[in-house]
Amino acid sequence: MTANFEKTGTNDGVLTFSIEQAEIQKGLTNAFNKVKKNLNVPGFRKGKVSRQVFNRMYGEEALYEDALNDVLPVAYEAAVKEAGIDPVSQPKIDVDSMEKGEAWVIKAEVTVKPEVKLGDYKELEVPKQEVEVSEEDVDARVKSEQEAQAELVIKEDEAAENGDTTVIDFEGFVGDEPFEGGKGENYSLELGSGSFIPGFEEQLVGHKAGESLDVTVTFPEDYQAEDLAGKEAVFKVTIHEVKAKELPELDDDFAKDVDEEVNSLDELKAKYRDELTKQKAEAAKEAKDEAAIKQAVDNAEIVELPHVMVHDEVHRSMDEFLNNMQRQGISPEMYYQLTGSTEEDLHTQFEGEAEGRVKTNLVMEAIVEAEKIEASKEDVEKEINELAEMYQMPKEQISRVLTEDMLEHDIKMKKAVELVTGTAVEK
Repeated sequence: MTANFEKTGTNDGVLTFSIEQAEIQKGLTNAFNKVKKNLNVPGFRKGKVSRQVFNRMYGEEALYEDALNDVLPVAYEAAVKEAGIDPVSQPKIDVDSMEKGEAWVIKAEVTVKPEVKLGDYKELEVPKQEVEVSEEDVDARVKSEQEAQAELVIKEDEAAENGDTTVIDFEGFVGDEPFEGGKGENYSLELGSGSFIPGFEEQLVGHKAGESLDVTVTFPEDYQAEDLAGKEAVFKVTIHEVKAKELPELDDDFAKDVDEEVNSLDELKAKYRDELTKQKAEAAKEAKDEAAIKQAVDNAEIVELPHVMVHDEVHRSMDEFLNNMQRQGISPEMYYQLTGSTEEDLHTQFEGEAEGRVKTNLVMEAIVEAEKIEASKEDVEKEINELAEMYQMPKEQISRVLTEDMLEHDIKMKKAVELVTGTAVEK
């Protein structure tokens, strides 16, 4: 075989290769054996016609397309290896010549992995992260638990304030017409929560239980229901109840109610301090690692990201997201209807992040190559054991789902990441 790759763009090119007669003949034989099973030829039982008779009746050329489909995958892979390229797209195949008795010449338009020029990626200086836990941090955690333990107490003949919860009936109108989804009964609304249309909750402040009022709002221009976007609406509201939060006392009894493992408020605060310290340490390491990876990627140069790589990453993310929705009982159609969005909107949403992930992966792969990072058999076995434990699956099942090449690639990438993050220095 001879293979030659000629660039036609930054990452695009044409791979020209030949398929020799020895392989062609194997393909023709396989193609004939498939075709003859369904042939009815006078003088022969079904499926028993000879190759010579077939060639006289139909011509050997009738087998060329099936033969090419048979031999092309292996021939293409061999050509890719010989040319030393790394395609990132499905090839667009064009037959250059298929002369009888001669090698077939094939052209394949492909997009290849872009060249990455690495910059500095070891011993990078990254900002030092704050890990100290202050008294304010602990008090905020206690306050959060206090809010969670609060009870709602009905306010008798008192006006609603920000932070209170109102129980209301409401119905919305645009002009004189009620609109779909604009009606509710005995709805609990916390004032100041921002869960209703901007301007709605503020107009309930100062009103008491038993009062009725009109609330006038304007829907945002980007409101999900296009027929309401930018329009003024009037909600007729009746307030049934106004409830205020009653916070528990911050004492030892409160601490015991919140956590049965402690006996006092001081013990609860000490436990929260330990938890917050661990959380801050983990967050600091994650921030340090992210900063180092980002710097290594920013220091690298990639002239142009192949569109196909970004497109594939976007759709991988979309599939993962929609599959998660499906597990929650929300179909893609239902998701688009609930959010007032489209498949194109979701594509756009994931596009920016996809570009970053593609570039990061390319840089890490370049580091793997530059550092000649390898994955040993022991590394692969360890990875399989960890995945089996994580997903509660038999090791054999992991090996069936993930090939050795896939596992080795992931291990090498992890080692590249560890090289970048492990040598980074906080300043």
